Amino acid sequence: MSIITLTTDFGLKDGNVGVMKGVILGIAPQVQIVDLSHLIQAQDILEAGLILRRSAPFFPAGTIHVVVVDPGVGTQRRPIVGWVGQQFFVGPDNGTVTMLVEYGRARNFEMGFIHLDRPNLWLERVSHVFHGRDIFAPVAANLANGVSLGELGTPILDPVLLNLPRPMPTTTGWVGEVIHIDHFGNISSNITDEHLIAPDVRVRIGKVVINGLAHTFADGNPGDVVALFGSTGNLLVAEVNGNAAQRLQIRVGAAITVEKL
Repeated sequence: MSIITLTTDFGLKDGNVGVMKGVILGIAPQVQIVDLSHLIQAQDILEAGLILRRSAPFFPAGTIHVVVVDPGVGTQRRPIVGWVGQQFFVGPDNGTVTMLVEYGRARNFEMGFIHLDRPNLWLERVSHVFHGRDIFAPVAANLANGVSLGELGTPILDPVLLNLPRPMPTTTGWVGEVIHIDHFGNISSNITDEHLIAPDVRVRIGKVVINGLAHTFADGNPGDVVALFGSTGNLLVAEVNGNAAQRLQIRVGAAITVEKL
């Protein structure tokens, strides 16, 4: 059974996600549809790419990931399908796949991209503002039905890739930035366990200084602010039994520094 995942910034109020599922099931009724997230911040391509990168490697080979966070819908931006290793991506050519591409390059995965320029595999009538329904859902369903990549469009060599924020080394450690805040208010940075090995470090974010690293979200007393590595290896700042982002008034893009004790 083929798997198609859906990631959007549509929310759950207006029925758009359900319509996409209806289109997919009308073409490929045998597929299993998995919702990754429909609560991506509106038009936040970077957050969509982060969720895709964190999620895709845990799915079976051949999974098709449809990601529709598409502020350029209806413009000249290309609709594309891509593959990184044995995972497939369908969505707008706006940089959403950047982190997944970097993941694949680090592992020498085969990858490629195709411009979806074969309207015969879309819905008959295409809206200027809902390509998730009219292009991406039917393309994903046709791919799940065994339509070849070559039948979907024309190969391209220049997919849009984002210029991602990188942590910078200092004489005593690293300076990074906040790249994501999750449902619990945990603050995720672009500093990872590949940058830090020893636990004897000092973390600075906003007006807070944290000495040392915790092992879990519950290390400390309720209300304590702790730093730790999350499940994806990124350095996190969390409040025990609380919401660190609200407590510290931190937003995506804020600076975070780490230095050796």
